[in-house]
Amino acid sequence: MTTIITATAPADFLALVPRLAGYHPSNSIVLIPFERSRTRGVLRVDLPVDAAPDAIDRAAATLIGMVCRLPEVDGVTPVVYTDESFAADDGIAQETLVRALLRRADACGLRVPDALCVASDGWGSYQDASCPLEGRPLSDLESAPAVADIPAALRDVHGDQTTGSDLPTVSEQQQAHVADALDELTHALAALAGTGEDGGPPAGLADAHPQAVAAACAFDDIPALFEDTLMWPSTGPDAWDAASLVWCLRRPALRDVALSQWAGDLARGDAAFDAQLRWSRDGVAYPEDLARTVMGEGPAPDADRLTRALAACRWAAALAPEADRPGPLSAAAWLAWALGRSTHAAAYVDAAQAIEPDHGMAEIVGTLVNAGHLPEWAYTAHRDGSAA
Repeated sequence: MTTIITATAPADFLALVPRLAGYHPSNSIVLIPFERSRTRGVLRVDLPVDAAPDAIDRAAATLIGMVCRLPEVDGVTPVVYTDESFAADDGIAQETLVRALLRRADACGLRVPDALCVASDGWGSYQDASCPLEGRPLSDLESAPAVADIPAALRDVHGDQTTGSDLPTVSEQQQAHVADALDELTHALAALAGTGEDGGPPAGLADAHPQAVAAACAFDDIPALFEDTLMWPSTGPDAWDAASLVWCLRRPALRDVALSQWAGDLARGDAAFDAQLRWSRDGVAYPEDLARTVMGEGPAPDADRLTRALAACRWAAALAPEADRPGPLSAAAWLAWALGRSTHAAAYVDAAQAIEPDHGMAEIVGTLVNAGHLPEWAYTAHRDGSAA
Protein backbone atom coordinates (compact mmCIF):
# COMPACT_ATOMS: atom_id res chain seq x y z
CA MET A 1 0.00 0.00 0.00
CA THR A 2 1.29 3.46 -0.87
CA THR A 3 1.51 5.96 1.98
CA ILE A 4 1.27 9.57 0.82
CA ILE A 5 2.45 12.27 3.20
CA THR A 6 2.71 15.84 2.01
CA ALA A 7 5.76 17.86 3.07
CA THR A 8 5.09 21.54 2.54
CA ALA A 9 8.21 22.89 4.25
CA PRO A 10 11.83 21.81 4.73
CA ALA A 11 11.20 20.89 8.39
CA ASP A 12 8.38 18.59 7.28
CA PHE A 13 10.65 16.94 4.76
CA LEU A 14 13.49 16.43 7.24
CA ALA A 15 11.04 14.98 9.76
CA LEU A 16 10.14 12.34 7.18
CA VAL A 17 13.65 11.34 6.06
CA PRO A 18 14.40 9.02 9.05
CA ARG A 19 11.02 7.38 8.48
CA LEU A 20 11.87 6.82 4.83
CA ALA A 21 15.26 5.37 5.75
CA GLY A 22 14.10 3.39 8.78
CA TYR A 23 16.83 4.91 11.00
CA HIS A 24 18.39 8.23 11.94
CA PRO A 25 21.37 8.72 9.59
CA SER A 26 24.59 9.88 11.22
CA ASN A 27 27.67 11.41 9.57
CA SER A 28 26.09 10.65 6.24
CA ILE A 29 25.08 12.17 2.95
CA VAL A 30 21.56 11.03 2.15
CA LEU A 31 20.15 11.45 -1.34
CA ILE A 32 16.38 11.42 -1.77
CA PRO A 33 15.55 10.75 -5.45
CA PHE A 34 12.29 12.07 -6.87
CA GLU A 35 10.04 11.01 -9.68
CA ARG A 36 8.10 14.23 -10.12
CA SER A 37 6.73 14.88 -6.60
CA ARG A 38 7.16 11.35 -5.22
CA THR A 39 10.20 10.10 -3.33
CA ARG A 40 11.78 6.92 -4.66
CA GLY A 41 13.70 5.56 -1.72
CA VAL A 42 16.85 6.66 0.07
CA LEU A 43 20.53 6.42 -0.89
CA ARG A 44 22.95 6.84 2.02
CA VAL A 45 26.74 6.86 2.17
CA ASP A 46 29.25 7.93 4.79
CA LEU A 47 30.48 11.49 4.54
CA PRO A 48 33.77 11.58 2.60
CA VAL A 49 36.90 11.47 4.73
CA ASP A 50 39.13 13.05 2.09
CA ALA A 51 38.31 16.76 1.86
CA ALA A 52 40.61 17.46 -1.11
CA PRO A 53 38.69 19.20 -3.93
CA ASP A 54 39.31 16.45 -6.50
CA ALA A 55 38.23 13.76 -4.00
CA ILE A 56 35.05 15.70 -3.21
CA ASP A 57 34.31 16.10 -6.90
CA ARG A 58 34.80 12.36 -7.52
CA ALA A 59 32.49 11.53 -4.61
CA ALA A 60 29.84 13.90 -5.95
CA ALA A 61 30.10 12.40 -9.44
CA THR A 62 29.70 8.88 -8.04
CA LEU A 63 26.69 9.81 -5.92
CA ILE A 64 24.81 11.66 -8.64
CA GLY A 65 25.69 8.86 -11.03
CA MET A 66 23.92 6.44 -8.69
CA VAL A 67 20.82 8.62 -8.74
CA CYS A 68 20.90 8.85 -12.52
CA ARG A 69 20.74 5.06 -12.78
CA LEU A 70 17.31 5.03 -11.13
CA PRO A 71 14.60 4.81 -13.81
CA GLU A 72 12.14 7.70 -14.15
CA VAL A 73 13.94 9.80 -11.53
CA ASP A 74 14.12 13.49 -12.44
CA GLY A 75 15.18 15.17 -9.20
CA VAL A 76 17.14 14.73 -6.00
CA THR A 77 17.39 16.37 -2.60
CA PRO A 78 20.71 15.91 -0.77
CA VAL A 79 20.62 15.93 3.03
CA VAL A 80 23.78 16.06 5.12
CA TYR A 81 23.73 14.56 8.61
CA THR A 82 26.82 15.50 10.61
CA ASP A 83 28.09 15.63 14.17
CA GLU A 84 29.78 18.91 13.28
CA SER A 85 28.41 22.28 14.25
CA PHE A 86 26.04 23.79 11.69
CA ALA A 87 28.23 26.84 11.16
CA ALA A 88 31.56 26.08 9.48
CA ASP A 89 34.44 28.44 8.71
CA ASP A 90 33.36 28.82 5.09
CA GLY A 91 29.58 28.55 5.50
CA ILE A 92 27.37 25.60 6.44
CA ALA A 93 29.01 22.30 7.42
CA GLN A 94 29.93 20.14 4.39
CA GLU A 95 29.06 22.96 2.01
CA THR A 96 31.91 22.08 -0.38
CA LEU A 97 30.47 18.60 -0.86
CA VAL A 98 26.93 19.85 -1.34
CA ARG A 99 27.96 22.49 -3.88
CA ALA A 100 29.78 19.76 -5.83
CA LEU A 101 26.61 17.64 -5.74
CA LEU A 102 24.54 20.56 -7.01
CA ARG A 103 26.93 21.13 -9.93
CA ARG A 104 26.81 17.46 -10.89
CA ALA A 105 23.03 17.32 -10.58
CA ASP A 106 22.67 20.36 -12.81
CA ALA A 107 25.01 18.86 -15.40
CA CYS A 108 22.89 15.69 -15.43
CA GLY A 109 19.61 17.57 -15.79
CA LEU A 110 18.34 16.69 -12.31
CA ARG A 111 16.27 19.30 -10.51
CA VAL A 112 17.16 19.91 -6.86
CA PRO A 113 14.12 20.98 -4.82
CA ASP A 114 16.34 21.70 -1.82
CA ALA A 115 19.67 20.84 -0.21
CA LEU A 116 19.60 20.47 3.57
CA CYS A 117 21.87 19.99 6.56
CA VAL A 118 21.10 18.47 9.96
CA ALA A 119 24.04 19.21 12.24
CA SER A 120 24.66 18.62 15.94
CA ASP A 121 23.26 22.01 16.94
CA GLY A 122 20.90 23.09 14.18
CA TRP A 123 19.49 22.52 10.73
CA GLY A 124 18.98 24.56 7.61
CA SER A 125 19.08 24.79 3.85
CA TYR A 126 22.14 25.42 1.73
CA GLN A 127 19.82 27.27 -0.67
CA ASP A 128 18.09 29.52 1.88
CA ALA A 129 19.80 32.90 2.17
CA SER A 130 17.61 33.75 5.16
CA CYS A 131 18.83 30.78 7.23
CA PRO A 132 20.50 31.98 10.48
CA LEU A 133 24.27 31.46 10.65
CA GLU A 134 23.81 29.08 13.58
CA GLY A 135 21.00 27.20 11.84
CA ARG A 136 17.44 26.64 12.93
CA PRO A 137 16.46 24.76 16.14
CA LEU A 138 16.52 20.97 15.89
CA SER A 139 13.26 20.92 17.86
CA ASP A 140 11.56 22.15 14.67
CA LEU A 141 11.99 18.70 13.13
CA GLU A 142 9.97 16.80 15.74
CA SER A 143 7.25 19.44 15.97
CA ALA A 144 6.83 19.75 12.19
CA PRO A 145 3.18 19.45 11.05
CA ALA A 146 3.95 16.43 8.84
CA VAL A 147 4.88 14.33 11.90
CA ALA A 148 1.22 14.11 12.88
CA ASP A 149 0.42 12.55 9.49
CA ILE A 150 3.01 9.78 9.79
CA PRO A 151 1.38 6.36 10.39
CA ALA A 152 2.00 5.02 13.89
CA ALA A 153 3.93 2.05 12.47
CA LEU A 154 6.48 4.43 10.93
CA ARG A 155 6.59 7.09 13.63
CA ASP A 156 9.08 5.55 16.08
CA VAL A 157 12.53 5.30 14.53
CA HIS A 158 15.53 4.34 16.64
CA GLY A 159 19.26 4.04 16.06
CA ASP A 160 21.40 4.93 13.08
CA GLN A 161 22.53 3.06 9.97
CA THR A 162 24.59 0.62 12.04
CA THR A 163 21.66 -0.44 14.24
CA GLY A 164 20.60 -4.03 13.72
CA SER A 165 23.96 -5.36 12.54
CA ASP A 166 24.85 -6.97 15.88
CA LEU A 167 24.55 -10.75 15.95
CA PRO A 168 21.86 -12.32 18.16
CA THR A 169 22.82 -12.74 21.78
CA VAL A 170 23.49 -16.39 22.64
CA SER A 171 24.84 -18.14 25.71
CA GLU A 172 28.11 -20.04 26.03
CA GLN A 173 26.01 -23.14 26.64
CA GLN A 174 24.19 -22.69 23.31
CA GLN A 175 27.53 -22.26 21.53
CA ALA A 176 28.88 -25.38 23.24
CA HIS A 177 25.86 -27.39 22.10
CA VAL A 178 26.41 -26.30 18.49
CA ALA A 179 30.14 -27.09 18.69
CA ASP A 180 29.29 -30.58 20.00
CA ALA A 181 26.66 -31.01 17.28
CA LEU A 182 29.21 -30.05 14.62
CA ASP A 183 31.63 -32.68 15.90
CA GLU A 184 28.91 -35.34 16.00
CA LEU A 185 27.65 -34.34 12.55
CA THR A 186 31.13 -34.56 11.06
CA HIS A 187 31.52 -38.04 12.55
CA ALA A 188 28.12 -39.18 11.25
CA LEU A 189 28.80 -37.86 7.74
CA ALA A 190 32.11 -39.72 7.67
CA ALA A 191 30.38 -42.89 8.85
CA LEU A 192 27.67 -42.64 6.20
CA ALA A 193 30.31 -42.05 3.54
CA GLY A 194 32.36 -45.03 4.75
CA THR A 195 35.44 -42.87 5.30
CA GLY A 196 37.40 -41.82 8.32
CA GLU A 197 37.74 -38.33 9.66
CA ASP A 198 40.92 -36.51 8.60
CA GLY A 199 42.11 -39.49 6.56
CA GLY A 200 41.85 -41.97 9.42
CA PRO A 201 40.19 -45.41 9.36
CA PRO A 202 36.56 -45.66 8.29
CA ALA A 203 34.11 -44.46 10.90
CA GLY A 204 31.27 -46.60 12.14
CA LEU A 205 27.63 -45.69 12.66
CA ALA A 206 27.37 -47.72 15.84
CA ASP A 207 28.76 -44.99 18.03
CA ALA A 208 27.28 -42.09 16.05
CA HIS A 209 24.75 -39.86 17.78
CA PRO A 210 21.24 -40.69 16.47
CA GLN A 211 20.36 -37.01 15.93
CA ALA A 212 23.64 -36.51 14.11
CA VAL A 213 22.77 -39.40 11.79
CA ALA A 214 19.34 -37.86 11.16
CA ALA A 215 20.93 -34.48 10.43
CA ALA A 216 23.50 -36.09 8.15
CA CYS A 217 20.78 -37.88 6.20
CA ALA A 218 19.21 -34.50 5.46
CA PHE A 219 22.36 -33.75 3.42
CA ASP A 220 20.94 -36.04 0.75
CA ASP A 221 19.00 -32.95 -0.37
CA ILE A 222 21.10 -29.89 0.34
CA PRO A 223 18.74 -27.42 -1.38
CA ALA A 224 15.86 -28.66 0.78
CA LEU A 225 18.04 -28.07 3.85
CA PHE A 226 18.71 -24.49 2.72
CA GLU A 227 15.01 -23.93 2.09
CA ASP A 228 14.20 -25.13 5.60
CA THR A 229 16.47 -22.47 7.12
CA LEU A 230 14.05 -19.83 5.84
CA MET A 231 11.48 -21.21 8.26
CA TRP A 232 13.61 -21.01 11.39
CA PRO A 233 11.76 -19.43 14.35
CA SER A 234 12.65 -15.88 15.34
CA THR A 235 14.05 -17.27 18.59
CA GLY A 236 16.71 -19.18 16.66
CA PRO A 237 17.39 -22.76 15.52
CA ASP A 238 18.15 -25.83 17.54
CA ALA A 239 21.76 -26.97 17.76
CA TRP A 240 21.48 -29.57 14.98
CA ASP A 241 19.94 -27.18 12.45
CA ALA A 242 22.54 -24.53 13.28
CA ALA A 243 25.37 -27.05 12.98
CA SER A 244 24.10 -28.24 9.59
CA LEU A 245 24.02 -24.71 8.17
CA VAL A 246 27.43 -23.84 9.63
CA TRP A 247 28.89 -27.03 8.12
CA CYS A 248 27.54 -26.07 4.69
CA LEU A 249 28.48 -22.39 4.78
CA ARG A 250 32.11 -23.09 5.58
CA ARG A 251 32.33 -24.83 2.17
CA PRO A 252 32.44 -22.25 -0.66
CA ALA A 253 30.64 -24.42 -3.22
CA LEU A 254 27.69 -25.07 -0.91
CA ARG A 255 27.64 -21.46 0.28
CA ASP A 256 27.30 -20.31 -3.34
CA VAL A 257 24.41 -22.75 -3.82
CA ALA A 258 22.73 -21.28 -0.74
CA LEU A 259 23.11 -17.70 -1.94
CA SER A 260 21.80 -18.54 -5.42
CA GLN A 261 18.83 -20.34 -3.91
CA TRP A 262 17.98 -17.68 -1.34
CA ALA A 263 18.15 -15.08 -4.12
CA GLY A 264 15.86 -17.22 -6.26
CA ASP A 265 13.91 -20.31 -5.27
CA LEU A 266 14.27 -24.02 -4.58
CA ALA A 267 14.49 -24.86 -8.29
CA ARG A 268 17.37 -22.42 -8.65
CA GLY A 269 19.06 -24.08 -5.70
CA ASP A 270 18.72 -27.47 -7.36
CA ALA A 271 20.22 -26.04 -10.56
CA ALA A 272 23.10 -24.44 -8.68
CA PHE A 273 23.81 -27.66 -6.76
CA ASP A 274 23.82 -29.72 -9.96
CA ALA A 275 26.10 -27.16 -11.61
CA GLN A 276 28.56 -27.35 -8.73
CA LEU A 277 28.61 -31.16 -9.01
CA ARG A 278 29.24 -31.01 -12.77
CA TRP A 279 31.99 -28.46 -12.30
CA SER A 280 33.79 -30.41 -9.54
CA ARG A 281 33.30 -33.83 -11.14
CA ASP A 282 33.60 -33.15 -14.87
CA GLY A 283 35.04 -29.64 -15.14
CA VAL A 284 31.86 -28.32 -16.81
CA ALA A 285 31.78 -24.52 -16.72
CA TYR A 286 29.48 -23.01 -14.12
CA PRO A 287 26.44 -21.39 -15.81
CA GLU A 288 26.86 -17.66 -16.26
CA ASP A 289 23.30 -16.83 -15.19
CA LEU A 290 23.93 -18.46 -11.81
CA ALA A 291 27.33 -16.83 -11.34
CA ARG A 292 25.98 -13.36 -12.15
CA THR A 293 23.76 -13.39 -9.09
CA VAL A 294 26.70 -13.14 -6.69
CA MET A 295 27.83 -9.96 -8.45
CA GLY A 296 24.37 -8.45 -8.04
CA GLU A 297 23.26 -8.93 -11.61
CA GLY A 298 20.06 -10.43 -12.95
CA PRO A 299 16.46 -10.47 -11.73
CA ALA A 300 15.63 -8.79 -8.42
CA PRO A 301 15.47 -11.32 -5.54
CA ASP A 302 12.52 -11.52 -3.20
CA ALA A 303 13.48 -9.22 -0.31
CA ASP A 304 11.56 -11.35 2.19
CA ARG A 305 13.57 -14.47 1.26
CA LEU A 306 16.82 -12.55 1.57
CA THR A 307 15.76 -11.12 4.93
CA ARG A 308 14.88 -14.56 6.33
CA ALA A 309 18.13 -16.01 4.98
CA LEU A 310 20.07 -13.16 6.58
CA ALA A 311 18.41 -13.89 9.92
CA ALA A 312 19.43 -17.55 9.61
CA CYS A 313 23.05 -16.68 8.80
CA ARG A 314 23.22 -14.25 11.71
CA TRP A 315 22.02 -17.00 14.06
CA ALA A 316 24.52 -19.44 12.55
CA ALA A 317 27.38 -16.95 12.99
CA ALA A 318 26.40 -16.23 16.59
CA LEU A 319 26.20 -19.92 17.49
CA ALA A 320 29.19 -21.24 15.54
CA PRO A 321 32.63 -21.89 17.06
CA GLU A 322 34.87 -18.92 16.29
CA ALA A 323 36.91 -20.73 13.61
CA ASP A 324 33.69 -21.58 11.74
CA ARG A 325 32.12 -18.11 11.83
CA PRO A 326 33.62 -16.62 8.63
CA GLY A 327 31.34 -18.82 6.50
CA PRO A 328 28.02 -17.59 7.89
CA LEU A 329 29.41 -14.09 8.41
CA SER A 330 30.43 -13.76 4.76
CA ALA A 331 27.05 -15.14 3.65
CA ALA A 332 25.37 -12.60 5.94
CA ALA A 333 27.55 -9.88 4.39
CA TRP A 334 26.41 -10.77 0.89
CA LEU A 335 22.75 -10.97 1.90
CA ALA A 336 22.92 -7.58 3.64
CA TRP A 337 24.60 -6.08 0.56
CA ALA A 338 21.95 -7.62 -1.69
CA LEU A 339 19.29 -5.97 0.48
CA GLY A 340 20.98 -2.57 0.14
CA ARG A 341 22.41 -2.59 3.68
CA SER A 342 26.04 -1.95 2.82
CA THR A 343 26.87 -0.64 6.29
CA HIS A 344 25.74 -3.92 7.83
CA ALA A 345 27.55 -5.86 5.12
CA ALA A 346 30.79 -4.06 5.97
CA ALA A 347 30.38 -4.99 9.64
CA TYR A 348 30.01 -8.68 8.79
CA VAL A 349 33.00 -8.52 6.41
CA ASP A 350 35.14 -6.97 9.15
CA ALA A 351 34.06 -9.65 11.64
CA ALA A 352 34.84 -12.46 9.18
CA GLN A 353 38.24 -11.04 8.23
CA ALA A 354 39.16 -10.52 11.88
CA ILE A 355 39.04 -14.32 12.16
CA GLU A 356 40.18 -15.27 8.66
CA PRO A 357 41.86 -12.33 6.88
CA ASP A 358 42.04 -14.08 3.51
CA HIS A 359 38.47 -15.38 3.44
CA GLY A 360 37.47 -15.27 -0.22
CA MET A 361 33.78 -14.37 0.01
CA ALA A 362 34.40 -11.75 2.67
CA GLU A 363 37.03 -10.20 0.40
CA ILE A 364 34.60 -10.13 -2.56
CA VAL A 365 31.81 -8.47 -0.59
CA GLY A 366 34.27 -6.07 1.02
CA THR A 367 35.50 -5.00 -2.40
CA LEU A 368 31.93 -4.39 -3.60
CA VAL A 369 31.07 -2.36 -0.51
CA ASN A 370 34.27 -0.31 -0.50
CA ALA A 371 33.78 0.54 -4.17
CA GLY A 372 30.26 1.79 -3.45
CA HIS A 373 28.93 -0.80 -5.88
CA LEU A 374 25.26 -1.63 -5.45
CA PRO A 375 23.41 -4.64 -6.87
CA GLU A 376 21.83 -4.05 -10.25
CA TRP A 377 18.40 -4.68 -8.76
CA ALA A 378 18.85 -1.83 -6.26
CA TYR A 379 18.18 0.53 -9.16
CA THR A 380 15.15 -1.24 -10.54
CA ALA A 381 13.37 -3.36 -7.96
CA HIS A 382 12.46 -1.29 -4.95
CA ARG A 383 10.24 1.74 -5.36
CA ASP A 384 9.63 3.15 -1.92
CA GLY A 385 5.98 3.26 -0.92
CA SER A 386 6.26 6.53 1.01
CA ALA A 387 5.91 9.86 -0.69
CA ALA A 388 6.72 13.34 0.54
